Amino acid sequence: MERMRRATIGVGESAARRTPLIGPPTVDARAAREPGGIHVLQAVARIARPRDEVFPFFADARNLEHITPPELHFRIVTPGPIEMGVGTRIDYRLGLWGARFGWMTEITAWDPPHTFTDTQLQGPYHTWIHRHDFEADGDATVMTDEVRYRLPLWPLGDVALPVVARQLRRIFRHRARVIEELLG
Repeated sequence: MERMRRATIGVGESAARRTPLIGPPTVDARAAREPGGIHVLQAVARIARPRDEVFPFFADARNLEHITPPELHFRIVTPGPIEMGVGTRIDYRLGLWGARFGWMTEITAWDPPHTFTDTQLQGPYHTWIHRHDFEADGDATVMTDEVRYRLPLWPLGDVALPVVARQLRRIFRHRARVIEELLG
């Protein structure tokens, strides 16, 4: 039986409710595995702004350029403005370790201001499903990102999992710091 690998970046929900916004997140070492090589990364943050302000920030695809680490050279190539909703497709270009590549996602769930999901149609992963949940918490918002991903060429591709998982955790830590600067 396989186990799903789960890494939680940030703090658990009870701790998230006590902090205005996560600082440099920590990684929760709980581990499990789903069948078929699916790995899960989860990040939780409490943002000291109401959900009606937080959701539109994350629903604007252009803001991804601001919260992605600069060394990834992340750029949205879909002409704007991008009207978000189920079926919206967004094309990106980015680079990692000297390799440039394209990435296309589709919004597969859209329920403002509660949740949305983007699913990779083309890109570096075999599977990438990123769900964004926004829970009102008084005048603040608890934001939970859950990314379900599978590396290409599974099971052989999982040889790269330690490097990929470390890079993803680093990206979400960077994102948390930038979100704190912009919205905190």
